[in-house]
Amino acid sequence: MATTTITTEELNALIAERDTLRGALRVVTVERDLLQERLKAFLHQLFAAKSEARGTEQRDLFLNEAEALAPTADTAVAQEEGPDDGIEVAGHKRKKRGRKPLDPSLPREVIRHELPESERTCPHDGTALVEIGAEISEQLDIIPQQVRVIQHQRVKYACPCCDQGIKVTPAPARIIPKGLLTESALAWVVTSKYQDALPLYRQAALLGRFGGDMSRTTLAASVVRVGQAVQPIINLLRDHLLDADLVFGDETVIQVLKEPGRAAQTKSYLWAQMSGTGPPVRLFHYAPGRGGAHATTLYAGIKPGAVLMTDGYEVYNGIAASSALIHLGCWAHCRRYFVEAEAVISKQARGPGQPATQFIAAIAELYAIESKARDLSAEKRQQLRTEHSRPVLARIEDLLLRHLHSVLPGSLLGKALHYLSSQWPKLIRYVERGTYPIDNNACENAIRPFVVGRRNWLFSDTVGGANASANLYSLIETCKANAIDPYSYLVALFRALPLVRVADDYDALLPWRLVRSVT
Repeated sequence: MATTTITTEELNALIAERDTLRGALRVVTVERDLLQERLKAFLHQLFAAKSEARGTEQRDLFLNEAEALAPTADTAVAQEEGPDDGIEVAGHKRKKRGRKPLDPSLPREVIRHELPESERTCPHDGTALVEIGAEISEQLDIIPQQVRVIQHQRVKYACPCCDQGIKVTPAPARIIPKGLLTESALAWVVTSKYQDALPLYRQAALLGRFGGDMSRTTLAASVVRVGQAVQPIINLLRDHLLDADLVFGDETVIQVLKEPGRAAQTKSYLWAQMSGTGPPVRLFHYAPGRGGAHATTLYAGIKPGAVLMTDGYEVYNGIAASSALIHLGCWAHCRRYFVEAEAVISKQARGPGQPATQFIAAIAELYAIESKARDLSAEKRQQLRTEHSRPVLARIEDLLLRHLHSVLPGSLLGKALHYLSSQWPKLIRYVERGTYPIDNNACENAIRPFVVGRRNWLFSDTVGGANASANLYSLIETCKANAIDPYSYLVALFRALPLVRVADDYDALLPWRLVRSVT
């Protein structure tokens, strides 16, 4: 039988080809694993619960709220018995079960239910019964929106002797000259859209049911014009925000359909800013991009030495450096990366030994310390952080150094580790002062109403509409931050703005000043 002789050169070539194939296989395997991880992340984002909370029972996504919250037959009787008074028990005061009493400040209509005359006699001796009191129960009644027309009659005067002396009473000043909607109607439209996330087409349909035949176009034009009219108040709020010692920053996506020179599908951004000291201010600003030029404009004039709390977006680093700011990193944002990395781990592989799980548990310890320090003074909070938070941070740093270079940088865990590494100096800075926040959650909570509303109205039609929306969101969220009813403030503001004559008068129209002066 013939044998094949392989030369040394051929053998070396086969070995080199084998090594090449092994290397290619490793690359393909890594790419496959990364793609599978990305697929799991997308599926988790689409179908899993959106909450990042851990250790709590997940409710059925399609739970019938009426069935879940309705009282049982046993508790229904107890609720009818009356308000929650409280029963004294030895050692503590236990609350009596029952429904919450209705607000005593609500207007009340009294309906008397009396016995017929034929039943007002005593069945024992026939004596006429006399009234000795009444058993009172209350129900909440809702009157649907009432649409009415305010007719303005401007009286005309004329000279009876000639035709040269005709005079007409001047028209009252309005925030929208010759506008179709009153100030209270404008405030209703604005709060419905920007506080209750009710799109204008639904508002038009709602008004139509009550006799107010109003087109969506008219409502949209009114919202844009009133959003432009409040610009002086927005400018004053920005002055207060830039003068604060602590400022939060964030941004989110917005779509504008008719923007000159840009396709309708192009991403634009709504920048959010929030003061952490002084009067609470929440500001939103529309910009066609997310670059440093837009951020530089927004933060121009910020107080040097102020504290800036943001996520890890690189643009904020430039703002902090150019304005000599103290830049803090967001632990909530950092934790989110590890939650995403843990979510794609198979159930069989999950456990306390997983790096992502270890990081999440350690970050939870930081937040547990913050929970204890919430009601403490700044000095005691800093002391608590020094004693308890610094050791936890040291453990997190040790975990980071152990795993940073042992994980694929392109994997979700690798991205989480590299984010933590790049943000580490800013993330640990919060323990230096008791007044520094641990995360940017306050600003994310302020921007959440816009995100919820965006799901309903989807996009802005024009740049003017986006700017108006940003201004009106700013007023509503600032009111909410100051515990002021947005509707009441907007009614007062829309009535007062047309009467302003000098620039100094605008200062009295800020939310925390105007409402006090009105009340």
